[in-house]
Parts: sequence; structure tokens; C-alpha cells
Amino acid sequence: MLVLLSASTASAKDWQAAAGELAQKIAAITGPGAALIKVVNRSSLTAADADDIHRKLLTQLAAFGVQEANSDQAAVTVQITLSQNLQNYLWVAEVHQGTGESVVVMVSMPGPGTGFAQRSSTPFTIYKALLWSDQNRILDLAVVNSNPPNMIILEPEQIILQRLQSDHWQQTQVLPLIHVRPWPRDLRGRLVLRKDYLFDAYLPGVHCRSRAAAPLSVTCEDSDDPWPLTGNGEGLNAFFSATRNFFTGALSPGIQKQTSAPAFYSAAPLPHEKYTLWAFAAVDGEVHLLDGVSDRSLSQVGWGSDIASVRSGCGSGWQILATSDEHGPTDSVKAFEILDREPVLVSPPAQFGGSISAFWADSDSSSVMAISHNSETGKYEAYRLSMDCHQ
Repeated sequence: MLVLLSASTASAKDWQAAAGELAQKIAAITGPGAALIKVVNRSSLTAADADDIHRKLLTQLAAFGVQEANSDQAAVTVQITLSQNLQNYLWVAEVHQGTGESVVVMVSMPGPGTGFAQRSSTPFTIYKALLWSDQNRILDLAVVNSNPPNMIILEPEQIILQRLQSDHWQQTQVLPLIHVRPWPRDLRGRLVLRKDYLFDAYLPGVHCRSRAAAPLSVTCEDSDDPWPLTGNGEGLNAFFSATRNFFTGALSPGIQKQTSAPAFYSAAPLPHEKYTLWAFAAVDGEVHLLDGVSDRSLSQVGWGSDIASVRSGCGSGWQILATSDEHGPTDSVKAFEILDREPVLVSPPAQFGGSISAFWADSDSSSVMAISHNSETGKYEAYRLSMDCHQ
């Protein structure tokens, strides 16, 4: 009994400190005033524990001048999610004020059985590394880890090869893309690195392949073959519409017994020991989770049309990076984990200077390539996104 009482007291004490820290972060954004405050428990905490934390959060917020109010009286909405990964409890607050973008703050503390000695205010962070920028439109970009490294840039009418020399990229070759039909208006494309030859390039109704032997060249032909959905080109494939900017939903070879999904813009796998859970950002605005047997639909998760998964080693090991569903001149990306088939936010947003036009996992899923069209400079910017675990 003494052991249980001691653990309970330590837990409650840490909840008080964490509630105060999160309340201070929220109040720094909102200032004093009325706010609609929602608390959702998506962790292993009991309902009684979650209620206790809820009360402590309201008390701490009130101490900073933030008073709970209903939706008619509140100018601010604060949604607090109690979640966790394999190591930590994560308390994530999304603050919405007026028509501006939401602001995310969070605190974390060690989970059950790991003690309550340390706490980090930012469990994971999305790290952005700018690789290339150009006035010409970039559909996709891939870096070949050779010595020296090489870069492949996919544009609407050509593929540009670059080589790193003295810390600068130097153009080595330009390969024209031959296609008979005009491209659709909202053009998308994908590069996939290969082992037997350098790359495949997928565009609507067209498949291009590099020559295996020197000198390097590329051959393009009309094709309705499916596009690979993984960065290494292995596993699940899906058929892309030749006249639109999305996948039809037909899968090859399928997810176990499921050979189709709703029409979607992008997809992200989350491997488990005995199966792989696939998330699809569907054309209807919902997110569909397919595991080979069931299809679960999630609405109002705040995800945009571009998602990709990254194998980071943080938390549960894999996260989904998702663009925001807010429409505006700029875009942002957040990291999520899927716990009990529910998305849980685990990072602050990574902000971009424009809208994201391409979003693909790299060949080993350790990072994601994001192409953004900067609204101020007009340039297309290619970023490599990876996860920082603060370890």
C-alpha cells in the first residue's frame, strides 16, 4: 500500500507541474480572457486520472487569467489531447484564434514505469533541410548517396542531373522527357531510385526509365502501370489517373484481401509486427485506415492531401507527416503517431513559405522530400524532412 500510495502521489505531483507548464504555454498565446477548452483522452490513463488532469488544467489556466467559457462567449478554442507513445505521456494543446493558423504547444513526461524525473516540452521536432531551389517547377527530387553524391531533379519537360563538387551542386546532364499527350493541369510526378539502374520517373500516363549502362539516357513510353507507394518501389502500388492529379483507388497487389481504397491523393504505411496499417488521404477529405481486413474512416483530423510516413526510431518508431488542411498562401507539416487507430499529434508544425506541391518518402523511409512553391520569391524549394527525437 505504501508503494502504491507513493507512486500515486508522485504521479499527481507531476501532473500538477505538467498542467502548470502547459497552462503557461497556452496563456502566453491567448492572453487572459474567455476560452472554449476541450480535453480529450487518447492515452492509457483511466477516466478518473483524465478527469483529475482536466481539473488541474482548468485551475492552472484560471490562474493565468484564461477562463473556461462556452462557444458563444469564447474568442479562443483550446483543444488539449492527452496521448502517449511507447516512452512518454504527451499533452498537446492546439490553440485556435479567429481566422489565423492554429498554434501547437505541448509537454511530455515519462510514461508508466519509467519514473517522473524528466520532462521535455517538445518531444519530437520536424527538421527541415533545404536541398535545392529553382524558378522552374520541381515535381520531385532524389539524392543518390554515392561518392560524391548526385541529385536528380524531375521537372515537367526534363530531368536534371547534378553532382556535389566542392560543397556546390554542379549540373552534369539534362535528359528531355518525351511525351505525346499534353500534361494535365495539376501535374504530379515521382522519382524512384532503383538498384539495377539509376531511376524510374512516373508521370500521368507516362513511365520513364534511365539506361543501365553509360552514357546515361532516359526512355519514356505511354503506360498505365501503377505507381509505387513506397520510396523503395517495392510492395504496394496504385493506379494514377492519367488526366487528373490523384490515384483511382485500385491497388496492386493489394493490402491482404483489400484490393481497392477510396480515390486518394497520397498514402503512408505504418509497419507492425504482423501487418502494415495504411493511411490514405482520400479525395473526399477523409483519412482512411486499411489493415487488410477493415477500412476505418477518420474525419476532421486536420490533414491535408499530402501525407507520408517516416521511419525515425522516435516514439513508436514510425510517424506520419501530414500537411495542414488550412487553405492559404503558406503551408505547414505536423508529425502524428497512430495509437489505437487514432492520430495523435507529436510535434510542433514545420512552417513553409508557400504551398506544398509534392510530398514523397525517400528510398529508405528515413526522411520525406517536400516541394514547396514559395509565395514571396516564386521559387520552388525542395526540402528533406526528418524527425529529431531530442535524444
